Amino acid sequence: MRGVVGVLALQGDFREHKEALRRLGIEAREVRKKEHLEGVKALIVPGGESTTIGKLAREYGLEEEVRRRVEEGSLALFGTCAGAIWLSREILGYPEQPRLGVLDVVVERNAFGRQVESFEENLEVRGMGPFHGVFIRAPAFRHLGEGVEVLAELKGLPVLVRQGKILASAFHPELTQDPRLHQYFLELAGV
Repeated sequence: MRGVVGVLALQGDFREHKEALRRLGIEAREVRKKEHLEGVKALIVPGGESTTIGKLAREYGLEEEVRRRVEEGSLALFGTCAGAIWLSREILGYPEQPRLGVLDVVVERNAFGRQVESFEENLEVRGMGPFHGVFIRAPAFRHLGEGVEVLAELKGLPVLVRQGKILASAFHPELTQDPRLHQYFLELAGV
């Protein structure tokens, strides 16, 4: 039986992720409350504003439930841009910012510049080949724990990493027509 794929729909570009999944034949569930996680095997946390995502996830009781499910191994996660920041163990310069803390990385917000310095770049993704990355106020993974593998780099900085069933990208794959990263996540999650 296929598991349910959820998209955290508190803020940010969750609709674009739902559309990317739809193109792969997957109907995604919008997750706004703890109850929406029932039956969800994989959860995508979209880009947007990481502080807002963290505060709302805490306020709606999602933070603890997502953390518990990840720790018990029953939930795979894919965080893009702000979503990747929320997953991280530590956020440079923002020690009080709400975060899930399940991905063993130290992340730097806006590492590649502010909104007006957004850009697109072709990346080489390990095991996948070329992938077009859309970077908008993109973070970078500055320090990685032992179990974190780098799948793509830009200017010597990791921008796509994996730790077990957690995938995190500094860029926005949902803003391209290329389904391969979403497909990779579904395979990682066993969906």
